[in-house]
Amino acid sequence: MQCVRFNASADEVAKVSYTARRLVELGYGSTRPLGLSREDKPPRAGELVLCRVTGIGQHKFLGQVHGKRNRLFVGDRIVVAYGARYAPDQFEAVVPDDLGPCDLVAGGGIAGRVVSSHARMKSPTRVEPLGRLTDEHGEVIDLARLARPVVPALAPRPRTIAVLGTSMNAGKTTVAAALIRGLSLGGRRVGAAKVTGTGAPGDPTLMSDAGAARVIDFTDLGFPSTYQLPMPQVIRVLRSAVTDLTSHQAEAIVLEVADGILQRETAALMRTPEFRASVDGIVFAAGDSVSAVAGVRLLREEGLPVVALSGVLTSSPLAVAEAMTGVDIPVFEAAAMAEPSVAHQLLSGAVTGGALLGDGSGLSEVGSQLTDHSGLAQEHSRLSDYSGPLTAETVA
Repeated sequence: MQCVRFNASADEVAKVSYTARRLVELGYGSTRPLGLSREDKPPRAGELVLCRVTGIGQHKFLGQVHGKRNRLFVGDRIVVAYGARYAPDQFEAVVPDDLGPCDLVAGGGIAGRVVSSHARMKSPTRVEPLGRLTDEHGEVIDLARLARPVVPALAPRPRTIAVLGTSMNAGKTTVAAALIRGLSLGGRRVGAAKVTGTGAPGDPTLMSDAGAARVIDFTDLGFPSTYQLPMPQVIRVLRSAVTDLTSHQAEAIVLEVADGILQRETAALMRTPEFRASVDGIVFAAGDSVSAVAGVRLLREEGLPVVALSGVLTSSPLAVAEAMTGVDIPVFEAAAMAEPSVAHQLLSGAVTGGALLGDGSGLSEVGSQLTDHSGLAQEHSRLSDYSGPLTAETVA
């Protein structure tokens, strides 16, 4: 369990969330002093805050580094970051206006104020802020100050494939992990990044488990989430992630863009020249046939290089058959993309033909590893046992 101690009381120990993990890495609370500021001014996104848990609701665990989870109890002290959240299947939340009681809006460690929620969600876990964290100079610590330095890349950017989707839980992370697995099994050094979303350890941990040599996300670059970020900052995250992975000798890059292509930041990002210049191909994850067809058409209208379709859709051969009547790109189950030959063809943009459902042999345990590492619902798709080529006629 990652934890820190504060100057005021050597006996006061606080659990450190995933979003605040750089505190421990940089020695705060151990070799470097860590204090608290109770100055009464409105919080800002990214500021780290010590909170006391006052009520357990939707999030019963605190996500920590390397996918670990720590059970929450009333009275626990936790270090989290103020931030906003956009999650259609869970909560929409904003940064609070004051230091009063608020909500744990994401298990990865985001303090905010819930403004809307999915009907199936329980009430959020409640927390009471005790003060912002301060350094040895009494300065408030935020994620921007803890951000990893990005070393300029001297080599050209390697070929890069991005995974976009119709919505939260469309299967994007499973697809990204499968591509990473296939490329790494094929001998490439793979760099992976989640460039938008809400801070949580589950997706980066899965990318690492799948074989990525280096994984980075927006929390490494100073942001608790990308919801409500100005587009120049979202672009900066994209550029920094690609630069970081390139400078660490990645031979292929897999990017995951969170939520769906109608979400504000995702929709704006994919239309920027920077995104087009950073991505050589897109695998689109869809939850059903209608959204698959509509999503591929929208991406094509934007002139984006969609090379394949996948996601939760592939759990149903009938849904795949429906989608194939409206798209002219191949459809792959995640297990098939974990095969080196398929992953390399997708990266190069050379895949053509109908559809393929893999037998799961290349993916190994990636599907079963999609457990709730962070206290949040993780994206997943069921892997089929069907191993032959799939066409509309096969499943009619």
